[in-house]
Amino acid sequence: MTDSDAVLAANLEFYRAFATRDLAAMEGLWAKAAPVACIHPGWPALADREAVIESWRGILSNPESPRIVCYDEQVFLYGDAALIVCEEELGGGTLVASNLFVREDGAWRICHHQASQLVARRPQGRTTRPPGSRLN
Repeated sequence: MTDSDAVLAANLEFYRAFATRDLAAMEGLWAKAAPVACIHPGWPALADREAVIESWRGILSNPESPRIVCYDEQVFLYGDAALIVCEEELGGGTLVASNLFVREDGAWRICHHQASQLVARRPQGRTTRPPGSRLN
């Protein structure tokens, strides 16, 4: 299995744990040696493993949490780190997400997740911002 395939598999497991509300699996996917951080939509940044896992405990135990599907994954490899940029489809809309993975003990572990609302799609084939656009 290539590194790209292995990172995609780890990302799939992250979304599987999310969709099935499997806290034990979710906790096992997060890095233990590397620092971790997480930014859920509308939340302040969480910057330690205990806070990140506690946030997932609340999300996964909430019966009102929306179901999620991940698609359009793009993998960027940086040696023993890898970034996946993807979209998340939720009950009421689409989020764009970035998931950063590090290799720990031969396995890819997530060390950062950030998701935010996708308000505009990029036209097919465009790789840069349109003229006059701004970041915020």
